[in-house]
Amino acid sequence: MTDEQGRLRGWAAGRKGSLSRLRFTSLRLRLVLVFGLVALTAAVSASGIAYWLNREAVLTRAQDAVLRDFRQEMQNRAGALPEHPTQDQLQRAAGQMAASSQRFSVLLVAEDAGGKTVYGNSGGINGFALEDVPESLRAAVNKRQKVTDSNKEPYHLYWQRVTDHGTPYLVAGTRVIGGGPTGYMAKSLEPEAKDLNSLAWSLGIATGLALIGAALLAQAAATTVLKPVHRLGVAARRLGEGRLDTRLRVSGTDELADLSRTFNNAAEALEQRVAEMAARDEASRRFVADMSHELRTPLTAITAVTEVLEEELEAETGSMDPMIEPAVRLVVSETRRLNDLVENLMEVTRFDAGTARLVLDDVDIADQITACIDARAWLDAVELDAERGIHARLDPRRLDVILANLIGNALKHGGSPVRVSVRETDEEGAEGAEVVIQVRDHGPGIPEDVLPHVFDRFYKASASRPRSEGSGLGLSIALENAHIHGGEITAANSPEGGAVFTLRLPRDASRLTEEDDGDAKDTKTGRDGSGKPGKPGKEGS
Repeated sequence: MTDEQGRLRGWAAGRKGSLSRLRFTSLRLRLVLVFGLVALTAAVSASGIAYWLNREAVLTRAQDAVLRDFRQEMQNRAGALPEHPTQDQLQRAAGQMAASSQRFSVLLVAEDAGGKTVYGNSGGINGFALEDVPESLRAAVNKRQKVTDSNKEPYHLYWQRVTDHGTPYLVAGTRVIGGGPTGYMAKSLEPEAKDLNSLAWSLGIATGLALIGAALLAQAAATTVLKPVHRLGVAARRLGEGRLDTRLRVSGTDELADLSRTFNNAAEALEQRVAEMAARDEASRRFVADMSHELRTPLTAITAVTEVLEEELEAETGSMDPMIEPAVRLVVSETRRLNDLVENLMEVTRFDAGTARLVLDDVDIADQITACIDARAWLDAVELDAERGIHARLDPRRLDVILANLIGNALKHGGSPVRVSVRETDEEGAEGAEVVIQVRDHGPGIPEDVLPHVFDRFYKASASRPRSEGSGLGLSIALENAHIHGGEITAANSPEGGAVFTLRLPRDASRLTEEDDGDAKDTKTGRDGSGKPGKPGKEGS
């Protein structure tokens, strides 16, 4: 199968799935179906009842008229015959009876004077015969009933509806009271059947028209109901996209109008809440930025003094009083820590404000790692497994910050030797070819409950140790620098022991610098709309 055929089949499958979802999830379709089913049920029920009532009425009316005429003819014609008539007499009487207003066929059965059974048929030789009478009807006609106060006669008139070759008939029979022939009658009900068929067709057409009308009514009702729902869905999507000023036009006093008013109230409350949170967040960022800037001036002076004190400590003259030497060393270390904290806070502020930008250059990854290790005198504690010639277009300064934080964190918490390995993923034709840098230590590893929080700002693994040598922002800043490149950092524990931090960066981050200058925030910084850093293992929002 060719690629084109595969794409066509995939498109057809997608369309089929979309149609299936539409078929079973469309509220409009469900409303039309419900209306249609209700209308169909009502129409079929009404038509069935009407047909049944009319059928009974038509058949009963025709049957009563025929039976009444047959009974009268039996009394007048058959009752006038002698007790043992001849065949000619029976034949003549049957013809006279059939000539009545109802035009039914007649069969008379009797015994002549010699005890022989004779028949009189109104239709001649091929007319109505005894074999055409159901046996159960013959048995009922010839059965003598006990005469009681409630039953005055020994014989009665019985009738039965039968079908012969698709034509309905009414068959009836009775005996002459006091002795005489037994008479049977057959009347075709075909005219009545045609009338009932016409009635059934009329009711069927009426049912179809009722169903069509119900479908049109359901469509109109669905449009009336779903139009506000559609507007509500559009407004909800706009609200989800951040357009908090979205409101619905409210008209009427029904439940949908109440729903629209509720949505407007919720949107207004959400807009106010978001505005308040944004204002507080902006004030917090401005406070941190202002505080960091204000601290730099006194820190510069303090740093100059601590440098002089540090030179005095390192001097060989031993002029420093041994009693104050520990205090001086504490002041020097804490000043450095405070200076690092202020610099980190300023960097975090730039990320939160969306002003951090990349300054790209072609970088040899192995040379960059070597320079980072050498600048911090970590050559003896770090093992580098990287081939030269792996180049990437990245921001060298930010890459150095990432590497310094990852390697420094491994040395501090895991202990040497720290192994740094570099590999590249370069699938043929892939635009997202990456450089993968792994930093592994040989320490106890990271507790499982701490792993999800290692990149959180100021996170402390133990509440009993709220103070540490670092600022608590190093890994968070490293993650932000990875995100601004369109990369990611993940933390895990190696099966062989120790923690492993994996940095993934694109080979070329140029596309991230092609965003419009008017954008307040790069979409690849890995931060959500509130400026909070993305969580580990995910590409921020």
